[in-house]
Amino acid sequence: MLHDALRKSATHRRNARSAVALAVASTLLGAPLALAPANPAFAQARPTNLADLVDAVAEAVVNISATQTVDDKDSAAPSDLPKGTPFDEMFEEFFKNHGINPQPRARRAQSLGSGFVIDPSGIVITNNHVIGDANDIVVIFTDGRKLKATVVGKDSKVDVAVLKVESDKPLKTVNFGDSGKMRVGDGVMAVGNPFGLGETVTAGIISARNRNIDSGPYDDFLQTDASINKGNSGGPLFNLQGEVIGINTAILSPSGGSIGIGFATPSATVVPVIAQLREFHETRRGWLGVRIQPVDDTIADSLNLGSARGALIAGIDAKGPAKPAGLMAGDVIVKFDGKEVKESRDLPRLVASMPVGREVEVVVVRNGQELTKTVTLGRLEDGEQKTALATEGNDALQPDAVAKALGMEFSALSAEARKTFKIKDSVKGVVVTSVDPGSAAADRGLRAGDVIEEVNHQAVEHPGDVAKAIDSAKTDSKKPALLLVSNGDGEVRFVAVPVN
Repeated sequence: MLHDALRKSATHRRNARSAVALAVASTLLGAPLALAPANPAFAQARPTNLADLVDAVAEAVVNISATQTVDDKDSAAPSDLPKGTPFDEMFEEFFKNHGINPQPRARRAQSLGSGFVIDPSGIVITNNHVIGDANDIVVIFTDGRKLKATVVGKDSKVDVAVLKVESDKPLKTVNFGDSGKMRVGDGVMAVGNPFGLGETVTAGIISARNRNIDSGPYDDFLQTDASINKGNSGGPLFNLQGEVIGINTAILSPSGGSIGIGFATPSATVVPVIAQLREFHETRRGWLGVRIQPVDDTIADSLNLGSARGALIAGIDAKGPAKPAGLMAGDVIVKFDGKEVKESRDLPRLVASMPVGREVEVVVVRNGQELTKTVTLGRLEDGEQKTALATEGNDALQPDAVAKALGMEFSALSAEARKTFKIKDSVKGVVVTSVDPGSAAADRGLRAGDVIEEVNHQAVEHPGDVAKAIDSAKTDSKKPALLLVSNGDGEVRFVAVPVN
């Protein structure tokens, strides 16, 4: 009996191990596990059968071939001569002495990408980086037709381009949807031309929203695990209703292939830009005329914000629309056109989405109080073309005095100090000549060559002014000193440094 019991026990263990192995194998093969919760709500998170959806949108998705002809200087010499060797100069001298002037030969650089049709008359959308400065652009349809395209307009900031093709019949189109309604976990489908293979469909979910990948000033990407590879750029990311809620733009991959982290520019970002490109053949973004920086906990404490929020104005363009509206350096913008500014990177997107000439209410926090200002927006493209603020004349040089505070040593902005630290004549204040490595000032990025212009919104001109202002700040031990700091080129930022 003991033998039978041991045999049964062993059988149970084998069966248990087999069940576990089967479960693991099922997982690897993608089959559902019997123990998985049968919850229909969860089952809808990832799409299953997309055949009808593919049939509805596939004809509107196109492949794009862009070719640029460039002069290849390395091809000027005969092809059988060595290149990139110490003999290059000798060959050049030989050609020169014998009156030979070989001309560079044209080289064709080609890129492949994806796109989609949004107007039956032949309007095609893709990424700006797909076409670049191409001389020849060909749009290839699913039925094999190849139509030459012209560029209606393009924008590098959100990486979008509008193309036009001429077709003898109306083209199949797709419509934009509202990317703002997409939630993490919603099913999506990508269609494109990965690695030049032609029409390829992949599916997944929205993995994250509002991703910042530092690719431009208006980063606000949708992240998806739908496979996106090289060549998918410019193609559409669909919701399960067949609407375009993003343009596949970038991937995160050490190998160059999909690892399940792809990024699409939301339709909410690109639709206004596309409208401008179609109407004006260029962008016309709103412009506020301020230079901003993030608000951290220390700065929020020094400005009585309560919590880190908004966009801190570090500088005002003298010829921009913010100055006549009464905005000032040190203001924190917390609302723009009724929309909350949660962090500094929200503001450029909000401003750029507004039409030029629009009057907008801007809510700022100044000295702990909320104020509402009305700004008439200028045009960003005009602002970008303006020169920097005019250089002011030299003031009389201050005596060469020195003071210390907060682990920093200060000196007057003498001619010698300006030369040593390469500080422009237009920069006014007190120069930092040294910073203790272990000090709070060093931890917050202050260094020799920085110029202190203000302490707690009070301008400083002499080293002693800084020391006195900081001593006054120490009367409120809970509040850090808020310094307005400039670099040698005159670019300013706010730095909050604890005084105790």
